[in-house]
Amino acid sequence: MEERQLQPASLDLRLGAVAYRIRSSFLPGHEPVEHKLAALTMYDIPLAPAAVLERGHVYLIPLLEELALPPYLRGRTNPKSSTGRLDIFTRVITDAHSRFDDIRPGYHGRLYLEVFSRSFTIKVHHGLSLHQLRLFFGEAPLDDVALRQLYQVEPLLYDDDDQPIPLDAVHLDGGLFMGLAAAGRDRNTCRVQSKKNSDIIDLSKVGFYDPSAFWEPVHCSPSRPLILEPEEFYILTSKEKVCIPPAYAAELVAYDAGSGELRTHYAGF
Repeated sequence: MEERQLQPASLDLRLGAVAYRIRSSFLPGHEPVEHKLAALTMYDIPLAPAAVLERGHVYLIPLLEELALPPYLRGRTNPKSSTGRLDIFTRVITDAHSRFDDIRPGYHGRLYLEVFSRSFTIKVHHGLSLHQLRLFFGEAPLDDVALRQLYQVEPLLYDDDDQPIPLDAVHLDGGLFMGLAAAGRDRNTCRVQSKKNSDIIDLSKVGFYDPSAFWEPVHCSPSRPLILEPEEFYILTSKEKVCIPPAYAAELVAYDAGSGELRTHYAGF
């Protein structure tokens, strides 16, 4: 393990030595991942020193880390926030399991990362971290009653002036709801939209690229509705600021059928 992998509440997972270009996403069911992988692989790509993963293609990459969990410990994985902000859809699968990003208690075996870049062609390398792991025991989630009690002691949502939003103005229903800002802080730009025909992004380079080569601002007005085009990728800002107490972690829900048929979030917790 490397020290850089250890985050305050998670462990960064690293890409292994090879990526498999597969025909489609899959779950192994009751079988080992390797059995299904053999039938779906089109070709493999070495990741040392680096390799290009094409936009719109599905890849499966065995990770360097393996797990040997005790019976009382279970795991959950998420894309890193930097991964999600680039519209790279990643999720972990494990042997003989029928859920993504969920690691059952007592699991012994390898971890495999599915990678699907929707907007950009990307360059990755052996040892790069795109995904993260958290470990749990007991009942970790808070129900709405416990969440309300926590909010009364330590407010979670704040306005633009860094003042806590009163509990009676907060929507709690199976979790804490947040809104989207109708316009950006400059009151003109409210979102950025990805450019589909941009250059390759080398994920090992930080603070290197000109954002305008990959993103274009979309200007809007608070008086006009915000229209999101199907299959396009946008980054928007939240209406509220959030502050999570040190003893807790918050995970954003990727899908909520009651709020609409769209994936509202990719990454992080």
